[in-house]
Amino acid sequence: MSPVDVVQRQFDAYNAQDMDAFCATYSDDCVIAIYGGETLQQGTDAIRARYTKTFGDFPKNRAWVVSRIARGDVVIDHEKGERSPEGPFFEAVVIYTVKGDQIVRVDFIQ
Repeated sequence: MSPVDVVQRQFDAYNAQDMDAFCATYSDDCVIAIYGGETLQQGTDAIRARYTKTFGDFPKNRAWVVSRIARGDVVIDHEKGERSPEGPFFEAVVIYTVKGDQIVRVDFIQ
């Protein structure tokens, strides 16, 4: 499975709010951080807790990829999303680092 395939699998699970499939795309020690800054979550337990809350708070949450580039183990997405069709809306550049068939690091630029 290519890094793009792994990221797309994660993205599809996110939009389906399929927590098990979503978490399966992350390594056990994955780090999610603000680019060049603080760590937001580390490990699948913390990722599961964050997104369980997000999906519970925003059952109509969804996102889409505006553009994607890939080079080696890195996939960079320009993503837009919404918590519901009425908003709030969000936008970010997301840098995914993939090893094998799992995401090992995610850096958000917002």
